[in-house]
Amino acid sequence: MSTADWLVAGARGRRLLLDFALEAEEARAVELGSDSLHYAVVRAARHLTSGRDDGRMTYRAGGGGADDVWRAVVAPDEVAHRLFGMTLPDVTPVGLRSALAQAVDTAMYWEEPDGVDVLTATEPVRRELQRVGEHLARSPHSQWWTTPTVLPDQWSVWTWGDDSPDPDESTAAGRLRLWRERTLENEERSTRDPGTSFSGWWSTPPTQSSTRLLSDGTPAGLWFVEDSMGWERAVTRHVTISAGAKVYEIAGPQAWAELCRRFPLEVTAQNGEDWRLTTGRSGRWVIPDWTRVAGDYAGLHLTAAGYLAAAGTVVDVDADTASVIAGWAPDETYWLTDAALVNGEVQTWVRDTNSRHPVWAEQPQ
Repeated sequence: MSTADWLVAGARGRRLLLDFALEAEEARAVELGSDSLHYAVVRAARHLTSGRDDGRMTYRAGGGGADDVWRAVVAPDEVAHRLFGMTLPDVTPVGLRSALAQAVDTAMYWEEPDGVDVLTATEPVRRELQRVGEHLARSPHSQWWTTPTVLPDQWSVWTWGDDSPDPDESTAAGRLRLWRERTLENEERSTRDPGTSFSGWWSTPPTQSSTRLLSDGTPAGLWFVEDSMGWERAVTRHVTISAGAKVYEIAGPQAWAELCRRFPLEVTAQNGEDWRLTTGRSGRWVIPDWTRVAGDYAGLHLTAAGYLAAAGTVVDVDADTASVIAGWAPDETYWLTDAALVNGEVQTWVRDTNSRHPVWAEQPQ
């Protein structure tokens, strides 16, 4: 499959493509009236949002003036028609980064998909998003989406906001061992008594993670956070990687499925309800047993393209078992051993939201 095909295949990928188109319309200062793509998306998504369409959405045309209540339902075919008629702008690093950040921030794996995600999954809208995907895939600014983890230039977000991390002198092996014990206990308890089920939706290791630097010199981990809290300050630290550290590349759903087949850990009782809501699938669920994975790999890297193609979707493991990539970020590498040490250079960043596109700027020490 091409990069464009992967983008259209994934819920987050489709959201990225739609966000890019919406941003392009806004950049042209198009009045957001009833003939705009923005209006069509808002109305169609409202109608497709489960249990929340009462036909009385208030919409402010152009971001100003008097509110005008439009009751008309816009069909996905109309959204597709407006996408078809758009002239796609040149891809810029800032515009692409903003669309990716928005697609990541709107990820939610503990409830039914919102109306926009449902809209992008419809056949007519998917068809037109393919063109947007091909446009982005041709850009040199998206090429890093498919590249392996960048060693040794890795950075970890150490703190968000004004929080200070508690000292943690435990080893990666110790954290993994404790995680496995708790996961097995939660699964056994939730199976025995579903009324006390431990609701869970994530499928990340309980260890340190890191990302590369983007072309502007900022760590990718600052920008791409699922369901973010709007932090305006962060501290990052350089990660020292041991020579020869072996990293497993997750470039798409097949690589994740292979991990689950080789190192399965059952989480049906504790994760099943949340993942049923977000995917619509009922059945047996597994995730990789990170304690066993650590015996073969020092780290696991989810490429940005792999994230966009697979995050939040059903990843079939075998005929009756599936998994979900949830809680990860694009380009994130999780370290399962002490091959990665967060003991390097410290940088403090401040987020400026006064411009059209937010900016993370390094704060002098």
